[in-house]
Amino acid sequence: MCGIGGIKLTEPGPIGEELVRMMTALRHRGTDSTGFALYGPWREDRLIARLRVAEREILDATLKAIEGELQKAGGRFLGPPTWDSAERAQDAFVRLEVTPNVDVERVTAAWIALGGVEVHSFGHSLEIIKDVGDALTVAERHGIRRFVGTHGLGHCRLATETDVDVAHGHPFWARPFPDVSIVHNGQITNYYKSRRLLEQSGYQFSSDNDSELISVLLADQMKHGKTFEEALRYSLTALDGVFTYLLSIPEGIGLAKDRLAIKPMISAETNRAVVMATEEQAIRQVLREEINTKSYGQGEVVIWARQDG
Repeated sequence: MCGIGGIKLTEPGPIGEELVRMMTALRHRGTDSTGFALYGPWREDRLIARLRVAEREILDATLKAIEGELQKAGGRFLGPPTWDSAERAQDAFVRLEVTPNVDVERVTAAWIALGGVEVHSFGHSLEIIKDVGDALTVAERHGIRRFVGTHGLGHCRLATETDVDVAHGHPFWARPFPDVSIVHNGQITNYYKSRRLLEQSGYQFSSDNDSELISVLLADQMKHGKTFEEALRYSLTALDGVFTYLLSIPEGIGLAKDRLAIKPMISAETNRAVVMATEEQAIRQVLREEINTKSYGQGEVVIWARQDG
């Protein structure tokens, strides 16, 4: 039932504002949580980490512990941490800029081991922001509308199998691969077998959500030499179940649909943007001009590559 969508712009622009409008149009598909994977300017000289700290009252102490574990993993802060301004909230959403030489998996595991810390993303350009509530609620707290970038993903969730909380919201980061994110509509029925195989290769997971599994599986395939398209096509035979997902990397956005094609996906393209979503009404929140839409069927794989300049 969940709603997913994505935007790829030909030039950097207001992807935050446009994704909020899209997810608002899809709110009837779920308001348990809403999230955004936003790709801003790529910078080789830093990584952005997005975290959630469960107890705002002890945020200062937690940040000191976070900095200590970062240093043990070979990194350091490049500036003071920042966090959302919802002072009456129990939790806090923290943004860090850190040195790019840090051991991402080591520090991710260490931060989670502190207790009360979730690691939502690492990236040279990627920032994942997700929270409970609908798109307007999440946008208001986290300033999503202000974000300018090249492309991004959105998700509105109806929880059917896991808890209604931030940790199980989408998008998911492909831990420990920077700048890889996913939104997914469907269910993977060979989840546990696939997860065990990846864990035997040394991967750790931050949730028990099958969407996170897909992102790690594909990132691992690309690590071992597959192209973006080859990794997407691999998922069609490696995964069982019904699924439509959008996987994003710095170079663009990819779509894959299972061989039954139950979960819908539609796209439209102009000289300014390509927009894809579960329903056409979400696309029309961004592309107001006359457009031709395209639907995708059984076992389809599509890549919308970013155009620089």
